[in-house]
Amino acid sequence: MHFSSSALIEAPPSDVWAVLVDLAAWPSWNTTVVSTQGQVDPGAKVAVTVTTNPGRAFPVRVTELDAPRRMVWRGGMPLGLFTGTRTYTLAAEGGGTRFSMGEVYAGPMAGLVTRSIPDLQPSFDEFAACLKARVESREVAS
Repeated sequence: MHFSSSALIEAPPSDVWAVLVDLAAWPSWNTTVVSTQGQVDPGAKVAVTVTTNPGRAFPVRVTELDAPRRMVWRGGMPLGLFTGTRTYTLAAEGGGTRFSMGEVYAGPMAGLVTRSIPDLQPSFDEFAACLKARVESREVAS
């Protein structure tokens, strides 16, 4: 099971990156996020509470940070029994940025655990649309 979404954002990768890594501001522009905790730093733990499951924060670790191109978060069960890996990528495209976000589930318990995961595709698409709207509104304001 995996989910992914992308959007072409009319702004340079550095502008998109600045919004993407400002985790504390996510709830102010992202309608899929209820709250966030932590900082986006290499090896840091962050937690995001989402509208699809507002009673539970999802803790993950920032496992890769390559500004302003790529960020990877990983979380799951001990011993790798189940892992979810979310990858955010930014690539210059034309005069803007292609933002992509994907999440892949793996591990021996993945088949069992993914049965309880709802269809997150609408949330992924909404996240990409919200990021696009936020970054492009900042461009207009600049």
